[in-house]
Amino acid sequence: MARNNSFLPLQETNWIQLKNAVKGENYEERYAALVTIKDSIIGSNKQKSLLISHELVPDIIQVCCEDSTTNKIEALIIIGSLAKGTKTHVKILVETYNIISILKKELTVENNNMICVEICLSALCSISEHDYVTAEQFFGDDVSISHFLALTSFMGNSLKSQIYITTILCSLCQSKKDQLSFLNAGIIPILTRIISMENEPVQIPALRCLCCMCFANRSVSDIICVTSFQGKSLTDILNCLMSRSFSPNIQLGAARCMTYIYRSGTLPSTDLRILHRTLPCLVRLCSEDYRQEIRASAAETLAILIEVDAKLQQIAAICNHLLKSLFQLIKINEPHVKQAALKCLAALGANDETIRKKIIDINSLVDGILQSLNDWESQDHSIWEPLIFIMNNEASTDFLIAVTATICNLLLEFSPSKTPLIGSGIIEKLCQFTEHEHPSLRLNSIWALMNLTYQSDDSTKTNVINTIGIRRILDCLNDSNPLIVLKSLGLLRNILSEAHQIDPIMSTHAKEINDSLYVILDSATSAGIKEQALCVIGGVAAESHQKDYIINDERLLKLIGELLFHPDKRIQAGSLYVISSIVHRKDIWSDKSSLRLTNLNVLRNVQELNKTTENVQISNDYISRTLKQIVVKCKSMYPDITN
Repeated sequence: MARNNSFLPLQETNWIQLKNAVKGENYEERYAALVTIKDSIIGSNKQKSLLISHELVPDIIQVCCEDSTTNKIEALIIIGSLAKGTKTHVKILVETYNIISILKKELTVENNNMICVEICLSALCSISEHDYVTAEQFFGDDVSISHFLALTSFMGNSLKSQIYITTILCSLCQSKKDQLSFLNAGIIPILTRIISMENEPVQIPALRCLCCMCFANRSVSDIICVTSFQGKSLTDILNCLMSRSFSPNIQLGAARCMTYIYRSGTLPSTDLRILHRTLPCLVRLCSEDYRQEIRASAAETLAILIEVDAKLQQIAAICNHLLKSLFQLIKINEPHVKQAALKCLAALGANDETIRKKIIDINSLVDGILQSLNDWESQDHSIWEPLIFIMNNEASTDFLIAVTATICNLLLEFSPSKTPLIGSGIIEKLCQFTEHEHPSLRLNSIWALMNLTYQSDDSTKTNVINTIGIRRILDCLNDSNPLIVLKSLGLLRNILSEAHQIDPIMSTHAKEINDSLYVILDSATSAGIKEQALCVIGGVAAESHQKDYIINDERLLKLIGELLFHPDKRIQAGSLYVISSIVHRKDIWSDKSSLRLTNLNVLRNVQELNKTTENVQISNDYISRTLKQIVVKCKSMYPDITN
């Protein structure tokens, strides 16, 4: 099939010629082809995709292994540009062409050109920023980490290389396992040396890397506190970097390191470097004298610093107009900035009523907080309108699945969108979609109706029942998709939650409902589904007034008695819930009802199960506790049953 490349600088024939030139023996033609490719792909993801589709990557990698420095530099620049492309481009480089190993190998070439080294590190830096690239995938083993760290000593005066290395390590330090691997490879002394340099561009990534290392890690923080460089401890170096004489980024990086060291448990809150440096530094960086990003990060870090210590909260509350600074941050129309300020306010008022009163007394502060909440609420309200439009006009099933998934959340009990959605006619649409041929759309619709009916008013439940019909819900209980069955049971449970709702439905549909629930309990379906079915039965048994719908169904009652000995604790607990609901009814102890419980061996099964759990701690075990409550109730009302 012919390609339409009229919009591209390079036509189909050009790529073929370039590929041949790169693979050819003519040095000048190869160089010219590499330059053309480089100029074409820099800044163009479309051209990057075309290069990959023509399978030029292996040829360019081959050039990287040549002795010619000029060609190698051009080829490495092309690889570096691909590494700055889309997630798909990087995945192809990593998974198809094993580019990480190739670039790392290039770093170890003896007497390598400094430009080649910097380009390789730049490409690796771009690759490491993607969240699917892990330290284990990048390094393979701890020896490889040590060799990589050693590059910081071999780079001479190349600050760029040290920036790339520390940035890579920061990106890859994602877990305690990574922290331990880097620690064992000797990263702390290296970071200490780099942080001690009087060069901000290299200090900032090193501080960020140190933050990642000591975050929630007592072992690393302990080692940091005993590490020194040129006779000065690392913590004292960090202490100095929080001075006003350094840039805000340096101050913030050092303060974050000290915060994480303190929160790990290595330093006490009474340490003067925390009280007299870290805390005042973070408070100062929250003020309007600094950029928005610095202020937000400082507020969030301050919240972490003072979160668990009342003394630090008290000191922060009286520092340098902090409350005023936080109020200013709340008024900024950026969610992450508002969130940082609110976190800090929450930490400030966590323990001290005086501070809470001070927060409330600040002019317009609480109003600002409420306005922020109202802003988010009004955004929530406006979301549903385009969704309804799509539901009413969109024929694409994929769109409808996405829309109904969103509506599931908007119909939760606490959502401000719930009421306007009901008024928009959403119930009719959802009920209609429960009969759709696509299982995901059926699932989302049933799920949304389940959320809609949870603790809702009678009019809403009546609307749902009248629209979908009990028979349609029972049809959903027979669906081949177990999640649809589970959510349909949840919907039925919500509908049958109170007596005045149960009796009208069960009076006309008891047999069909009980039969459907029996089939579920007697099948090989999951314990979670059976547990939900038992919850429906227990609710009906406890709340129905006009008739004993469960006791009168001997087949269902006998099965519930047998499920008391089911190996799954959830099913045991669900069965006990049903029986407990029955025996605690005031009207249960008629001769007919008690005889049925006896003849079906339900109560004798309870007594037998009770004997097996006599040594279980009652207070900590629902099954044991409920069993004993049932036995006590039965003995007091009808002793002969349990003899």
